[in-house]
Amino acid sequence: MNAPISVHADLKIVEISAFPVSFPVPPGQRVTLGIGTAVKRDAVVVRVKTAGGLVGWGEAHHGRAHTAVAKLIETTLSQLVVGMDACDTVGVWSAIYKRQLGSHGMGAGTCLAMSGIDLALWDIRGKATGLPLYKLLGGSRKGIPAYAGGVSLGYQAPETLVEEIRPHLDAGYKAVKLRVGDSPARDLERIAAVRDSFGDDLAILTDANTGYSVADARAVMPGMDELGVGWLEEPFPAHDHRSYREAKAFGRTPLAAGENHYTRFEFNRVIEDGAITILQPDLSKTGGLTEALRIAAMASAWKLPVHPHSSMTGLNHAASIHFLAAIDNGGYFEGDISKDNKFRDQLVNTPYSVDAHGMVWPPERPGLGLEVNEEFLRKHPPIDGPGYI
Repeated sequence: MNAPISVHADLKIVEISAFPVSFPVPPGQRVTLGIGTAVKRDAVVVRVKTAGGLVGWGEAHHGRAHTAVAKLIETTLSQLVVGMDACDTVGVWSAIYKRQLGSHGMGAGTCLAMSGIDLALWDIRGKATGLPLYKLLGGSRKGIPAYAGGVSLGYQAPETLVEEIRPHLDAGYKAVKLRVGDSPARDLERIAAVRDSFGDDLAILTDANTGYSVADARAVMPGMDELGVGWLEEPFPAHDHRSYREAKAFGRTPLAAGENHYTRFEFNRVIEDGAITILQPDLSKTGGLTEALRIAAMASAWKLPVHPHSSMTGLNHAASIHFLAAIDNGGYFEGDISKDNKFRDQLVNTPYSVDAHGMVWPPERPGLGLEVNEEFLRKHPPIDGPGYI
């Protein structure tokens, strides 16, 4: 029998802190993809404290400007939010929108920053009620299909790509996401090698990380159709609506995007354009869980699936699983198979594991269900410079 739900006495927000953190990627573990070669990993971890002593944690995506995003949280957004009720996630979101995002608000920078605050508030709401987040959101404990993704499976010889994939399938994954955007010919060669090695039962997804031209997309999509690719993600930058509309006619492979689209207002145009039919909001980028729920509801009205993009840390991973367990049009969880991701393995306790059927399950502890290692934050100060070269 479940323990009775009790709301914590004083949920007034009294402090918001942001921690930009980094660690280098050793040369032997670097992955090359459409936006360059990953040389370090960055994140912004957000902590919100209440007057009653509850603490919530969230992730604001670094936006390749992790120190700037953290500074925005601590110097501007915190002043708009401190003193408000931590359970008033809609009110906090609206306050930031009205006073910052909706006018001269730095656009994407504010979305990244407010996302971390919003996730931390939802963590507090769960802890205040004693409920795991998926239950608080009206969901049920169920398995969520996962694909092997993250910063991995990049440009390399087909035979080494196949060998990189093999242990993840042995671990339970039934779907993988390959990095494309190298060249249409080399991309199709790698996809074909994976299909030939593992057969038609493996779901193969692809992500160009904005690396294609329109001509590249025209050249590659018929081959993707033949190889049964599940989607082509971000062939173009998020703002390039015209190219997406053109590419829709190049083949049957669905176009996917959304990790770099911010708030329901940008997703509204994406949905109405009709070119992108796989929606991928990132809870650490698009305005937090509060806004992702609105995007999912809007997509549901158009019968479109939501496959959230997962960010750097286990905080986002856990939030994404709770989110998927609570919406009616949820799809894949993006499992992070990046090598030695300290934000997944050391910053928090284990955020998820993949079972033999390729499923992940939402954590059962209250809130996000994770504990944050604050010593990790002190030991991994921000590293300046670009994350991809």
